[in-house]
Amino acid sequence: MVQLENIMELALPQLELLKNQLDQEVEFLSSSIMQLKIVQTKYMEAKECLNVLNKSNEGNELLVPLTSSMYIPGKLHDVEHVLIDVGTGYYVAKSADDAKDFFKRKIDFLTKQMEKIQPALQEKHA
Repeated sequence: MVQLENIMELALPQLELLKNQLDQEVEFLSSSIMQLKIVQTKYMEAKECLNVLNKSNEGNELLVPLTSSMYIPGKLHDVEHVLIDVGTGYYVAKSADDAKDFFKRKIDFLTKQMEKIQPALQEKHA
């Protein structure tokens, strides 16, 4: 990074180049935080959905999503086990409690990543 005293000595084209570089870095960091928040929200929603898996809901009818806009009727058969998408088309069978722990770890990890990026973003803004 250029020292403050050196910035005062830079020519206008060099200052514009520096400004453009900082703008790109701010945009990248902002975009990264936004993507992490989106993924974190999805994990939070998935964790909340596990709360409806209890014995009193077993056997209830529900709509099963085939795509984001197409559902088919189904019945809740097993409230003890779930399949979790762990990425790249792989799914893992877990108990509901293990799934909650998995989502909690993912949410905590994403929170830590955002906390690491936030200071860098604030520094670039300054």
